[in-house]
Amino acid sequence: MSRKGRSITLSVSERDKAKLEKLALEWGKIWGDRPNMSKLIEAIARGELKIAPNHDWSTARIEALEATRNALIDAGKMELAIAIAELMRDRSELSIPLRGKIEAFLENPPPPWRSDIERYLKRQQPFELFYQDATGTPWQFSVRHGQIVPHETRDYLDCWCEETDGNSDIKELQHNWCLRLDRIPEAAVKPIALEWRSDLDRITVEMHLFNRLALAYKPKPEDDLSEWLPDRPKVKRVFRSISNTFWFIREVSRYWEDCAVIAPDKVREKVKQKVAATYRHYQQ
Repeated sequence: MSRKGRSITLSVSERDKAKLEKLALEWGKIWGDRPNMSKLIEAIARGELKIAPNHDWSTARIEALEATRNALIDAGKMELAIAIAELMRDRSELSIPLRGKIEAFLENPPPPWRSDIERYLKRQQPFELFYQDATGTPWQFSVRHGQIVPHETRDYLDCWCEETDGNSDIKELQHNWCLRLDRIPEAAVKPIALEWRSDLDRITVEMHLFNRLALAYKPKPEDDLSEWLPDRPKVKRVFRSISNTFWFIREVSRYWEDCAVIAPDKVREKVKQKVAATYRHYQQ
């Protein structure tokens, strides 16, 4: 018994026919070893293959959507920001860096309180912040300046606060705090009526670089001066503005034998204590 099927006639150009045959080959819709357009159309009709919109969005449209997404985040409208991100993720026109940014956002969208913090920072609005340290001890801070900064693998709020109790940094920097964002409890941020400060407290440190480090060193934005010492060949002197001795020492510790902190004495002494403690471990 023969099986009869309904037939349709397609009126397409040779160019479009070639494109359809190419799609049929790509999706395995073949008869023998030849592409079969009937199988391709049948697969589309049955929902085995889905028709997607043309991927022809302009750069201007993508930039507008990205600006909208960021504005929604700043406004605390996270559900709408996620919806925009999901729409963008499905587009092939996104650049690799932007796609990575969108995917990272969707995998770990910021909690509402982070949007509040970012909004206050942008508006230069002082705010009150509740915090829990690594031991679970609660803290309360009055933030009058801040910036979200990545330190190593985590995001931190580097901020100037009224409170100094419990800060182990040198006296000149004890208003500065470095708070891990993931240790801020929910609903822990609210605005307060204080004056915004223009920056964190800062001091200038002097360090000398030796050997290959001196030759390879490239000045950083926070460096005030980088120059060769005239009376000591192959020694470079760097003056840098810092706001936190902990992170500064973490950086220079990678170059112990090729870097010496010269001034101020308080910072030099903290570095010496670190070196001495390390040395004691190797004496045991």
